[in-house]
Order: sequence, then C-alpha cells, then structure tokens
Amino acid sequence: MSQPLSADQLITDLRDARARTIELIQGLSGPQLMGPQLDIVNPLLWEIGHLAWFHEHFILCGLDRKEPILAETDALYDSMKVHHDTRWGLPLPSLEGTLQYMQDVEDALIERLPHGEIDAENAYLYQLTTFHEDMHDEAFTYTRQTLGFPTPEFALAADTDSQAIGSGDFPGDVEIPGGTIELGSRRNGAFVFDNEKWAHPVEIAAFAMARAPTTNAAYRDFVEDGGYGAEKYWDEEGWRWRAEVGAEHPVHWAPDASGGWTFRFFDRFVELPPDQPVIHVNWYEANAWCRWAERRLPTEAEWEAAASYQATGDSDRLEGPKRRYPWGEEAPGPSHANLDGRNIGCVDVGAYPDGESAFGCRQMLGNVWEWTSSVFSPYGGFAPDAYKDYSEPWFETRKVLRGGAWATRGRMITNAYRNFFTPDRRDTLNGFRSCAI
Repeated sequence: MSQPLSADQLITDLRDARARTIELIQGLSGPQLMGPQLDIVNPLLWEIGHLAWFHEHFILCGLDRKEPILAETDALYDSMKVHHDTRWGLPLPSLEGTLQYMQDVEDALIERLPHGEIDAENAYLYQLTTFHEDMHDEAFTYTRQTLGFPTPEFALAADTDSQAIGSGDFPGDVEIPGGTIELGSRRNGAFVFDNEKWAHPVEIAAFAMARAPTTNAAYRDFVEDGGYGAEKYWDEEGWRWRAEVGAEHPVHWAPDASGGWTFRFFDRFVELPPDQPVIHVNWYEANAWCRWAERRLPTEAEWEAAASYQATGDSDRLEGPKRRYPWGEEAPGPSHANLDGRNIGCVDVGAYPDGESAFGCRQMLGNVWEWTSSVFSPYGGFAPDAYKDYSEPWFETRKVLRGGAWATRGRMITNAYRNFFTPDRRDTLNGFRSCAI
C-alpha cells in the first residue's frame, strides 16, 4: 500500500499520462490504429480502450462496485481473458467512441476524489493504473518504431536541459567492492510494484562495471567482426534464435553505400550515431557481444548495488544508505536522465553527468533499458498485489532489465524497478551495460 497523496497530484499524473496516450495516436489513420497482426504488438485502437478499462476495472468497478460505463468492455478489453490473437477481430468501438469512453472514465475518476489528502488504498490504485498507462505509452512508442510509423511528437520534448546532454563516449570501468546489499524495495510507504517486495540481504563479490551502456560503435565492431556468424559467441538458444530469424545485425540497422551503417528511426533512416547506446537488441544479442568482448552481463543484484550504494572512505565494502535513484533521493528531473520523452530518442552515453551513481556509472536510469543475466524470479515471500497478473504469470520465463529508457516515465522508475521480457524481444527499448570477467 502506498503512502497518502493529494488529489491534485493524482489528477495531475492521471491527466499527464492520458495526454501522452493521445499524443501517441495523434495523426494515425484507421488502418494504422489497427496495424498488422503480430505477436509483439497490439492493435492500438484496442490498446487505448484497454487503458480506460483498466482504470475503470480497479477503481470504479473494483472499489466503488459500479456497473461498467459500457456493458461490453470486460468482453473487449480484459487482457487476461481476451486472447491476443483475437483482438483484431473484436467489434471495437470507433476511435471517436473509444475516446469518449476514455474521457468518461477519466471524468469519473476525477469526480470521485475528495479534496485534500487521499487514503492509502485509493492512492495506491490511482498510481497503479496511471503507471499501467505509462507502461503502455512506452509500448505505443516502440510499436510506432516497429511498424515504421512517423516519429511521435511530445509536448514535453521542449523541456530539455541542453547543458545536460553533452556528447561523446564514456569509456572505462568502475571498481565496485563486495558486500551485503538490500535487493528490492523497503517498506517506507512509497508506491512499490509487487515484484520488488521486499528488500532482503544479498551478498555480492567485488566486480568491475562499465561506466556507460554499450555504444553503437562498440556493437558495430562485433557485427563487422562476423559476430553474428560465429556460433562460439552464442548460447544454444541464442544461436537457434539467430538462425531462425536470419539475424545478421541489430533489427533496425542497414548497411549504407559507403560501407557504414544506418539506423531506421521510426519512418526514416539516419546515420548510425556511434556514441549512443545500442538499442533494440535482445538478450541473446547482448550476451553474444559480451562473449565476443570477453565480458559479461551483470546480475540484477550487481546492477542495483552499482546504482544504489557507495564505498565510504577507505572501506573495501559496500556502504549505505541505499539510494532511491543513482544520484540520491531527488525525483528525476531534466538534468538527471533521458526519461519522459524529453528527447525523442537516445542521446550519447556521455550525457547527463548530474545523474551519475556514487561509483561514477552514468545513465543507469534512462536512455536505454539494460539487460541483466538474471532470470525474472520472485523474491522470497512474494505475494501478488491487486493486479494479480502483473508479475506472477511471467516468473522464470523472462530476463530482468533495469534502469528505464528514453520513453520511460520518471514518476515510476527507481533503482529497484524490475522490467522483464523474454530473451528474444528486440522490438523493445533494450540495450545493455557489461562487466569485466
């Protein structure tokens, strides 16, 4: 259960998430809103209706026991009951009808909130449903990339601190001592996703981690050295995946006439930016690069230690207090990290010095999600929260990612946040940071 928040803050976040949703469907045609039937995308027209249903299901129907605004919404939008492959054939409302349903739900959510401080149960559910919309908005963003739709336009993109961007690579490793950390989130009243519960001691050995995510230039060297054709760099599953899809380089890369590389960014090709993090690579690709470079992916405990802890004085052990963000306790702002779509796309890995961790790792939050070596598993004593299908159905079948990407909303990301995808997913905004062996 989260700590009480003001109605004004909950409404501000609710409206902000909805505004981003509208930005992401703006200008798309009817056929684009349905899109092709692929395993890795949803029809956007279905998905925006699902967002409204999710708010309504947990708050208006769940808390207030109200009847659904539209009688058919459970049969249309309940994602755990409506099979993915059937969503293109459903009798969905028109775009206008869907937007009206979304507005009716939003109005009802705002109207029911009293003035002033909100109790913990309501605060939790408003944050849960808003963060759920934030996650789908990130999915809308990479769906537009997958399908080659035009670059989205975000009003927030004007809110960029040009002093924070910088340019260039940020090479080298930092040395991180061993010690006992608390992996996961503490019981401090702040909103926590169920898979972060609860902080528990984990002992880690000293290790060395890259100061920044792996760049396009570093990954290009692997590609040009024949890494995709060398079985010795791939594990058995990864080599099978590579052969099945015919992968020879990251999914949106293409060679150009001069012997270099281009990158498809939404609906246009641009010159591959060498000092930006490699993105849209899956776990198999990240792991293969590490084997080629004689490095490895960090465990999620190592990643959280590098982001959250420090070594004090002459200590050769990790020391607390544990930080909520790499830079401290202050919520993410424009100078800390490439989050919230303030930049449409990645920036160079040397950017955002104000967001460094105590050990000097840069961009541990924002820019690109980072694969870890860890399987997505429950922490001891796990119990699902209100959204029972958020984590539990996916344990042991996914790999953990940490840190957020350029389209991730800063209000929901912390050092303890655990993302999770199957190791073959490269449509998502994934890159990686490596450790020395």
